[in-house]
Amino acid sequence: MRKLKLIWDFKGPDSLKIAQHHEIHLKEFIAIEKLSLNITGFEAISDMHTIAFMIVNDDEMPPVRDALKPHRGQLYTPE
Repeated sequence: MRKLKLIWDFKGPDSLKIAQHHEIHLKEFIAIEKLSLNITGFEAISDMHTIAFMIVNDDEMPPVRDALKPHRGQLYTPE
């Protein structure tokens, strides 16, 4: 099954702290909704841009997208 990476962008000097905090809420959402995957994280792109993300199966994406409104998404390929 295809996996998708849902991404939230945070910009500014506090972007890292905000993305870290957002990941906590993503983990809570996964537990409450009993999603099949529990993959989340955050990545500092630069000093002023950090992303938070979660990985979902293709079939779970529409309700998650509608509830959490990610800024963007892409196919997930494990590194």
